[in-house]
Amino acid sequence: MTAEHPANRLHRKETTLLSIALEFAALMAILPGLIGADLVSAQARLAATPQAAQAQVQAATPAEAQGFEGTWQGTLDAGRKLRIATKITKAEGGGYKAVFYSIDEGGLPLSIDKVSVDGSSLTLTLNLMGVKYEGKLSGDGKTIAGTWTQGPNTLPLPLTRVTPETEWSIPPPPPQVVPMAADASPSFEVATIKPSKPEAQGKGFFFRAGHFMTSNTDLNDLIAFAYELHPRQIADAPAWFGTDLFDIEAKPDREGRPSVKQERAMTQKLLEERFQLKFHHDKQVLSVYIISVAGSGAKMTKSTPAATNQPTGLYRGLGDLTVKNQTMGDFATWMQSTVMDRPVVDQTGLTDRYDFQLKWTPDETQFAAFRGVGAVVPPPADSATAPPALYTAMSEQLGLKMGPGKVPVDVIVIDHVEKPSAN
Repeated sequence: MTAEHPANRLHRKETTLLSIALEFAALMAILPGLIGADLVSAQARLAATPQAAQAQVQAATPAEAQGFEGTWQGTLDAGRKLRIATKITKAEGGGYKAVFYSIDEGGLPLSIDKVSVDGSSLTLTLNLMGVKYEGKLSGDGKTIAGTWTQGPNTLPLPLTRVTPETEWSIPPPPPQVVPMAADASPSFEVATIKPSKPEAQGKGFFFRAGHFMTSNTDLNDLIAFAYELHPRQIADAPAWFGTDLFDIEAKPDREGRPSVKQERAMTQKLLEERFQLKFHHDKQVLSVYIISVAGSGAKMTKSTPAATNQPTGLYRGLGDLTVKNQTMGDFATWMQSTVMDRPVVDQTGLTDRYDFQLKWTPDETQFAAFRGVGAVVPPPADSATAPPALYTAMSEQLGLKMGPGKVPVDVIVIDHVEKPSAN
């Protein structure tokens, strides 16, 4: 939901339904396991959320709400046409619940968090994706004239009431991918590496349908992911490291969904085999950002995840981050890979995993890695309700502080590398 990683196809030529919020799962999926927010997993989390499934109608009489119950469908023109279906039904205990389906993007259910009806007006809110649909019912009750808003983008989405005979077929959900054995040491059985299309937008890493994929990734991205580094920790690299973009599709030689650690290990092997990468490690004192606990103490909620849960993060817009099951080390790696212009070092001393949301107004130094592939950092907002700058937001919302410093960090020194061998 992957963010895109990542205003979701923020300020891009072609926008898909989920990309305005999930492009950070594409754009920001520089840490696929940390993001864990590829299309399928984000949708599955939404569909499994009890609170989302029991969204309540506000300020609606039974007669008014009855006018919206049923199946509605329409086409969202977002650079390419996407068929959207919406099912609105009665919820147990009163009120209503609703589910979105993006038929041309897999058709997995997206359970709505809030359904509000006021006379002939309908509002559907999907918090994790940052989506709001607002519409008005026609006098004959057959159509809804409405708009789909996600991030900074508002697009028309008229809906028509349909019957079982006229409704679009929703694709069956893909089979659930079970985790790969924790003690497995997988490699890529086959990998295809192609130059990215010049007009392609977004940047990211994904795992879908049993395949590991990247989009618009350069060698800095690949090495940074594989070895948990910031690009500034890569020395003596040729100039094309930061300019040549590649799309990769690779199939692991083991069944199941790999963990982040396993994805990193497979990427290391790919770099050695296909790019002939050779390097040595060094310790250098670099300018970094240091995360520590603020004087007020940490304010984050400790996670209570299942043993198989991956640490995840999702951007609903630039500067709007939701984190699940991350350690502070995970969070530091996340921030250096997606936001900051130098390495980020965890000195909090905290060892638990946390869930939290962080909202801030980005400045011109942040999200630099994504500016060349479709994301635009918005200017600081003048509104009194605009989120604070990052450092203030971390202190106020998380009880953390982040500031500049200089510390010895691991650096990879490139000894030899080649452009990828033929597929």
